[in-house]
Amino acid sequence: MTLAAPFAAAPFAAARLAAVPLAAAAFFALAAPAVAGDAAVGEKTFAKCRACHMVVSDAGDVIVKGGKQGPNLWGVIGRTAGTQADFAKYGDALKAAGEKGLVWDEANLAEYTADPKTFLRTFLDDKKARSKMAYKLKSGGEDVAAFLAQHGAGS
Repeated sequence: MTLAAPFAAAPFAAARLAAVPLAAAAFFALAAPAVAGDAAVGEKTFAKCRACHMVVSDAGDVIVKGGKQGPNLWGVIGRTAGTQADFAKYGDALKAAGEKGLVWDEANLAEYTADPKTFLRTFLDDKKARSKMAYKLKSGGEDVAAFLAQHGAGS
């Protein structure tokens, strides 16, 4: 065996090592949780949200009649947090999250509805952040988000 023999396989070893990041990326892409809510189920689950929220289009069409304690959720997907023009009761932490760049999408809205206070504390990196939304939707947040994604300016 010559001294050059161990290095003869080096090009193959480099090719194998180059494949590692690609394989890792594929693994994590598959392992990432996907938000695949069912809008029809979400419409039924939204009944729990109606006490505080409504879904009324910009034209005034009532999709879901509900309370006014929370903001109208028409067009919430794609909206910066804490910026519904005709709602003035947002908490300071939610407004701060919007100012920091929080834009609602199906995934983060589902996470928020599961535990609003914890979501805001994590997003803002602020152990004292609080949410005015006390209700926690223990399950079905991804379905509610899919339902709301159907109702907005871009839907």
